[in-house]
Amino acid sequence: MKVTYQTCCGVDVHKSFLVATIVKTTGGIEPSYQKKRFSTFNNSILEFKQWLLDNDCHDVCMESTGKYWVPVFNLLEDEINVVIANPKWVKAVKGNKDDTKDSKWIGDLFRLGLVKGSYIPCKKVRILREYTRYRYKLVSCRSSEKNRYQNALTVCNVALDSVVSDIFGKSSTSIIDYLLEQSGTSINHEEIASKLLRS
Repeated sequence: MKVTYQTCCGVDVHKSFLVATIVKTTGGIEPSYQKKRFSTFNNSILEFKQWLLDNDCHDVCMESTGKYWVPVFNLLEDEINVVIANPKWVKAVKGNKDDTKDSKWIGDLFRLGLVKGSYIPCKKVRILREYTRYRYKLVSCRSSEKNRYQNALTVCNVALDSVVSDIFGKSSTSIIDYLLEQSGTSINHEEIASKLLRS
């Protein structure tokens, strides 16, 4: 089988550590292996990066395991070609799960061009995605809380939406504040009337 990468690295990433195996094919059919373990702290990932460069390894493959691959990818991508593989494309061939063997298997498959890489957008697009997703989450939370607020008014028999054009407007807020302050006392309806009230 044709060798796609003469020197490459397979990486098995976990929450607190990663195991990397550099696979080198020089002359003979049988490749040589260099295996090393690193923690997933930034300084250790940078040591991993330097280890790769020192061994003239510029092609790396790792599984897209949860979010654990992201910080590793972020610190490597500027100088190293990093391929992120869907686990199903690797596990289907790897067989039994073993931390000490997984990185070697990934490296072997990658060396022969048997790993299909996932699409990873550029850094600017990834950052924009994070901001967009977070904004969507905040908007969804706001909508949920608005519904909760309206339901609370309905349960308390405060039919504010029947007399105001915007239940979350300034006038509505003033009315609710007044009702809360005057709780248990007689309410002066003229005092809380506003120009936004419906006729």
